[in-house]
Formats: sequence, C-alpha cells, structure tokens
Amino acid sequence: MATPEYDICVIGAGSGGLVVAAGGATLGAKVALIEKHKMGGDCLNYGCVPSKALLKSAKVAHLMRTADRYAIGPAQPQISIAAVMQRVAGVIKGIEPNDSPERFRGLGVDVIFGHGRFKDANTVVVGERAITARNFVIATGSRPGVPPIPGLDGVPFLTNETVFELTEAVPSLIVIGAGPIGSELAQAFCRLGSAVTVVDLAPQNLPREDAELAAIVRTQMEHDGVKFCLGAAPARVESAAGSIALHLKNKDGGETKLSATHLLVAAGRKMNIDDLGLDAAGIAVEKGRIVSDARLRTTQKHIYVCGDAAGALQFTHVAEHHAGVVLRNAIFRLPAKAQTKNIPWCTFTEPELARVGLSESEAKAQNVAYRTYTFPFEENDRARAESEIEGMAKIVTDPKGRLLGAAIVGAHAGELIAEYALAIAKGMKAADLSGVIHTYPTFAQINRRVADQRMKEGLTPSRKRWIQRIFGLRGRP
Repeated sequence: MATPEYDICVIGAGSGGLVVAAGGATLGAKVALIEKHKMGGDCLNYGCVPSKALLKSAKVAHLMRTADRYAIGPAQPQISIAAVMQRVAGVIKGIEPNDSPERFRGLGVDVIFGHGRFKDANTVVVGERAITARNFVIATGSRPGVPPIPGLDGVPFLTNETVFELTEAVPSLIVIGAGPIGSELAQAFCRLGSAVTVVDLAPQNLPREDAELAAIVRTQMEHDGVKFCLGAAPARVESAAGSIALHLKNKDGGETKLSATHLLVAAGRKMNIDDLGLDAAGIAVEKGRIVSDARLRTTQKHIYVCGDAAGALQFTHVAEHHAGVVLRNAIFRLPAKAQTKNIPWCTFTEPELARVGLSESEAKAQNVAYRTYTFPFEENDRARAESEIEGMAKIVTDPKGRLLGAAIVGAHAGELIAEYALAIAKGMKAADLSGVIHTYPTFAQINRRVADQRMKEGLTPSRKRWIQRIFGLRGRP
C-alpha cells in the first residue's frame, strides 16, 4: 500500500474538527480539513454565538422596560428584528477570522471545500479528488431534528439554522420544544416584542434539569410574558390566513389550537452521519449512532468520531475535549479516553441554569446515598445590590460531604458553576469550598455559602453542648 498523503484527514470544520486540525498541524502533522458548507460549524453560525448575541439584545430591551428596578425611568425600546439580526451577523463576522480558511491554511492545514465521502477505510473522496490518510476524524456535527408532525412539511417553519436570517417582525411565535434551545429563543423573542408560546410533550420545561430549579426559570419566563403548554403532544400543523395553526392533543384526550405568525422547531438534534460512505469504510452504526469506544475510535481503529457526531453531550466544550482525546490517540498513540461524567453545561436564559455532576433526581434514580443543600441568591449581598435575587445554588453530596453534583439557577450561573466543576473533578468535599476565602461582595460567594450549609448541619445540639463544656463557653445552649 502506498504511503498515505496525510497524517490526519478531518471531515467537518465545526468546533471539534477545527481543534483537531489546528492542534495536529501545530504538532507537526500533515492535515487535510474537509468542509462542505461553513467553517465554524453550528456553534459559530447557528448556535452558541448567534443565540448569545440575540439574548444580549433581548436583555437590553428588557432592562429598558424594567429600568425602574434601578431607580431609573423605564423606556419602551424601539425594536427592529432586521437590525437585531444584523448585529448578530456582525458578531459572527467578528469571530469568523479565527475559523477562516485563511487562518488554517496559514497553520499549514490543507482546507478543502466539498462533500467528503469514504470510498474505503483508507480513502475519502471529495469531488474528483481522492484523499488518503493514516487517521481520519469524523466531526460532522448535528442538525435540528424535525419531528414527524402531520402537516409540518407544508408550512414555513424556523429552526436554529434559519431563525437568525429573519428580517421581518415576529408578532407571534410558537416554539416546539422546551429544552435549552427552545427556552433561550422563546425568552429572547418574547423580550423583543413577540407573543410567545412554548409547547412540549414533557411535563416540565428544561426536562433534563432539576425540577425545582427549572421551575424558577419558567417563573421568570412567564413573568416576561411567555406562555407554556406542557404535557401536550403536537397533533398536526396547518396554514390559515397568513398564520400557522398548531393543534395539540392534551392528556385528557381533548385538543387545543394555537395560532401564530411564526413557528420555531427546537425539538432535539440529529447527528450528521448520512451519506458519508460509512458502510464502504466498514464503520458500524447502531440506532443512528456511529459505534465508538471510550477512545472515540470507530470499528475502524484509525477512524475517530468526535463532537456532536459522536452522539454524546452536544456542547462545544465537549467537542473541544473530544478533539484533545483524538489528538492524543492519533498522534501520540496514548490510550486517552473521553470524559463522560462531571461535564458542566448551562442554559443561558435569564436566570441562567447551570449544572455539573449528579442532580438530585439522578442520585435518587441511581439509588445513591445523598444529601442536598441549598442557598438562595436573595441572601447574597451582591445579588441584592444588583437586584438579581432570583434563584439558588444546590449541591448534592454523599453522606460524608463529598461533592457529587451542583446546580445553580441565577445570575452568572454559567460562570459560577466552573468552581464546582473543578471541585467535583478533584474529588473535593463541601468543606474544601467552605474553607476557601471568596472575594466580597461577589456572586461567587454563593458557592461557599451553600457549602457552609453542609458544615452547619454537622453542628448538632449535642455537639454544641460538648463544645461548651470542653471550652467553658457560657452562651445559650
């Protein structure tokens, strides 16, 4: 067999693929990067970046309406969806150079545009070009899942891939899906002036999250004006006089009809593994997922899968972690394994909801012995000063105080959870965080204060009496 042309060939220039390509080239590998559409993938073009830019504009509009919370006269914002989306596009454009073909070619990566498809286990074909490599990486990402709702294919509906192209006003919006994407976009459009209704078959919003904390997010969204129809199944969709009608089947067998000018589908994700020639390469697929081991190797050990295409938690930071695992395996031949536990994530509604490790419901379902402790934002002085008192921090520990999980719903939760991610990864106890000095006044003090609750639990009345006897203390027993 002839010597392969490349050391690594990456299919897909999203978050995971870009890190593999850049890292491989930096380490001295000859790398080919294949992309059929846009560099930067979903995160840059349709996901993390544009959604957070949209949420910021929506928050400013909300602050203008509610400025009296800060002793400033409120004002009604003048909103143009076209202008807001133009700003979103500008944010994307500002980040694009980091993910551009020019930058990666400057790193020594051979960037090839087109659809890559395996001819065999050692060859990928793009157009008329055949590419051979010692190692291949499938980093093709995911796309919006479209549920099989009768009539849906006959109406114009939005997904996260098209919603940021809007230029017209959105008087009313139905969102199918109460998960992170649906919740973020629902709150954003509500604050930008749309009448929004969120629909989901699940009985709660953010169904993967702690119910107590998810309820706090729902309360704020309802206060903003978002309506919820939960525990209801979409039955059919139809067009009607310039609007879209969604019929819901309720638990009692009855039917509810919702109408809006726009419909957004945010009902999960589907991995982009179609038409890749996986059969020709001898790569096994089961239940719509590429079969892979802990080292992210497919059934062809020199072909790896990373990021959303691997079917794990679909976050940019997970894709970047996968990329590091792939590089350690492919270049250094180290048996590195992908981390599957204690991965933090955040839903960027207001308030934000972030978590890492076991939730209370997961601990209960797994029959893990646990304790929970909470502390409210309303007792955090910085939160008081900034009128950001909605929410709480909750930790889950084992009976000896070792941290098993943490969740925070409140201002800056996505930033605050990092401390718990580190503590859990290092096997720390609540006492370790309780003993760390936190700057005053900061939101981060809530991490210590919730850990303090575990410490206070240990001071039982009998222990207090013993302390008084031993040290001659005379306070109230």
